[in-house]
Amino acid sequence: MATLDKDIFGLSVENHELVKLAYDAYLANSRSSHAKTLKRGEVRGGGKKPWKQKGTGRARFGSTRNPIWRHGGVAFGRTGEENFTKKISRQAKRQAICQALSMKNADKAVVVLDAEPKFAGKTKDASKLLDSLKLKDKNVLMVVAEKTPEVLRSTNNISNLKLVRATYLNVFDIMNADAIVFSESSLKAVSEWLKGDK
Repeated sequence: MATLDKDIFGLSVENHELVKLAYDAYLANSRSSHAKTLKRGEVRGGGKKPWKQKGTGRARFGSTRNPIWRHGGVAFGRTGEENFTKKISRQAKRQAICQALSMKNADKAVVVLDAEPKFAGKTKDASKLLDSLKLKDKNVLMVVAEKTPEVLRSTNNISNLKLVRATYLNVFDIMNADAIVFSESSLKAVSEWLKGDK
């Protein structure tokens, strides 16, 4: 059975600031900007001056599509071009992943398989594995070295199981999982990735 690297799974996490930063960055970078409001020049109508400039006793207006009017345009509204991305350095991101894995390991939520799982492309293969690990009713994150077609077909139809390639591991998936399952090959791939310069 593979042993867990203390530099990845055995860190002492004194505070969660870096983990939270990486978690928020993942959510921000996944956010898309589709909302768009119409400015006063984009709202239909308003071509005619509502009343003459002087003599009515009312305030002067040149268009009924003024933002302070009902059915008018929106001032400072969403343009659809907002950028919500948050940048975090590669080193900080990997350190946050190590901290998150250490926290999960401290909670005994990390499972290392004795042998490589054998998937023939059937859902029952992955279901049997979860049953044997007593993880059928938990949110499981399975880390694999490579996503083969057989592995994908075996895991796609299990709602509480998420499959992730070792080099695409992230803080969001780690923190939201009740259990994280590694094989020896994926454990080695994660270790090489987090300690490497790629």
